[in-house]
Amino acid sequence: MTLTANPAAARPATRKTSYGMMKSSLPTSGAPIARPALPKRTYEVAALREDTSLYIGQSTAPAIPLLENAFSAFTHGSLVQTTMGLIAVEDLQPGDMVQTATGEAAEMTWVGTSTFCPADAGKLTPLIRIMPDALGQSRPERSLTVGPGARILHTPAALRGVADGKQLLTPAASLVDGVNVIEITPPTPTRLFHICLSRHAVINVDGIEMETFHPGASAPREVSHSLRDRFISLFPRISHLSDFGPLAHPRAPEQEAY
Repeated sequence: MTLTANPAAARPATRKTSYGMMKSSLPTSGAPIARPALPKRTYEVAALREDTSLYIGQSTAPAIPLLENAFSAFTHGSLVQTTMGLIAVEDLQPGDMVQTATGEAAEMTWVGTSTFCPADAGKLTPLIRIMPDALGQSRPERSLTVGPGARILHTPAALRGVADGKQLLTPAASLVDGVNVIEITPPTPTRLFHICLSRHAVINVDGIEMETFHPGASAPREVSHSLRDRFISLFPRISHLSDFGPLAHPRAPEQEAY
């Protein structure tokens, strides 16, 4: 069967701009569309190598989500439960033993930190403030501010029907309700932290069960090979993303709010 061309379909589609002019929706030239350059940030690391020697280094790299999440969970002054008692996250050292939610202690092998500004890297970096008792009695014990990379062991009411009774690691930003959990934009640069233990785990931070860093199962599909290698180079004990091991709990999907 022969298809007959539709003269109207052969014309470029047009749309009306806010100026009242007619503009073609097709490119007007063969020139490639320039993509904005990725903003960069300096990431600092202290970690144990496989031989237990200490590695300290830093790298300036594109501020892709994979890297941002690895350095932006805990704020300065957040108290982490260790075998030696509560220690502020900025005072933790690789080799310290951290209490996990299962009651066992695990060695902290890596700590990463970076400075985030209210509107740096061309975008806002809001923090999340959780009011006392917002997630249950003494959860948290005091007002707690966390970074955009934080995940909390808390299943939102909207997901309890599909969680099959499992506890989910939920992004703190998804718990914002404008009352008990709110977004704030700090007026000055803020230093944020994240940590890795010998395995992925949930730890107690100011009375809240929060996860240690894990890139997640989808990480390999989110970045190019070169950026993936750049990311892995910041973890002396990691050769492949699979070396992070399994997640301690399933994760809730990311969305603005539940």
